[in-house]
Amino acid sequence: MKNNEVRKLPKKTIIIIIVLILAGFAVFMTLKTLKEEKITEILVTLGHKDIKNLEVINKLKVEDKETRYKSKVYKVRFYDKNLNKTCIGFIHMDRYNKNSEDLDCK
Repeated sequence: MKNNEVRKLPKKTIIIIIVLILAGFAVFMTLKTLKEEKITEILVTLGHKDIKNLEVINKLKVEDKETRYKSKVYKVRFYDKNLNKTCIGFIHMDRYNKNSEDLDCK
C-alpha cells in the first residue's frame, strides 16, 4: 500500500486566504448597504416615508422594445410603518432617473 503524504499549508498562505475572504465579505456587505440606502431614498420620494426591514430581492436591466432605451427594475420588499403593512413589488428607474412603483401592500 502506498502512503500518501499530506503537507500542511504554510501559515502565510492561510493568512492570505483569510484576508481575501474577509475583504470579499466586506465588499459584499458594503454594496448591499449602499443599494438599500439608494432604494430607501427612492421610496421616500415616492411617498413611503417611514419604512423598515427593506430587502432588495433582485435588480434587473430591462430594455423597451419600441424605443430600445435601457432602464433598471428593482424588486423590493419592506414594511411600511404608516400603513402597518408589508409591501412587495417593483420600482422602475428609467433613463432620466424618473422613478415609478408597482407595489402591493398587504
